[in-house]
Amino acid sequence: MTSRELKNNLDSLRALDADLDRALDQYGYPEPRPVRQGFDALLRIIVSQQISKEAATSIFKKVETEIGSIDPRALESASDEALRNCGMSARKVEYARNLARSVLSGDLDFGKMKRWSDEEVVKKIQSLRGLGRWSAEIFLMFGLGRKDIFAADDLALRVALSKLKRKRKQMTPDQCRKAAQHWSPHRTSGCIFLWHYYRGAPQ
Repeated sequence: MTSRELKNNLDSLRALDADLDRALDQYGYPEPRPVRQGFDALLRIIVSQQISKEAATSIFKKVETEIGSIDPRALESASDEALRNCGMSARKVEYARNLARSVLSGDLDFGKMKRWSDEEVVKKIQSLRGLGRWSAEIFLMFGLGRKDIFAADDLALRVALSKLKRKRKQMTPDQCRKAAQHWSPHRTSGCIFLWHYYRGAPQ
């Protein structure tokens, strides 16, 4: 997604949502996030689970330096100790190895996945150890470039949307999905703005 496309999508959404319109005036437009290919995208998702964006970026750079190339064979050849020394937990090393083996065995075929529906992708990703619906929806957005995904299990998105909608209590995932339903077919763009808003709005 280009900067122009993201801005156009958000302009479409602000015409439908007065709260988003107000927040865009106050916090401006975010930059688009890169779409990465299959194994790279899912490995980043594993690394980023339950830690800050900054910590995940630092760990991933160390992993990339350690194994030389972000591909399943390179990861499989690295020792557990080397990966843990990069900052990955033992559990995340296990998840990453399982991901690599699934790709190498042909069980996980990213080429075929591009032709699948969103729910087919979610079901397949959830079948992998350590990857749930949140991981699958983030992959749909930033691994496959799907334009109409709302990752309602993402804590930052729930906090941001609750604040945007001036709710006293944090909204549940189901409440967030319902509140963002009218953003379709640009819900991925809405998520990108909410992450931007989360980092900029007073807590």
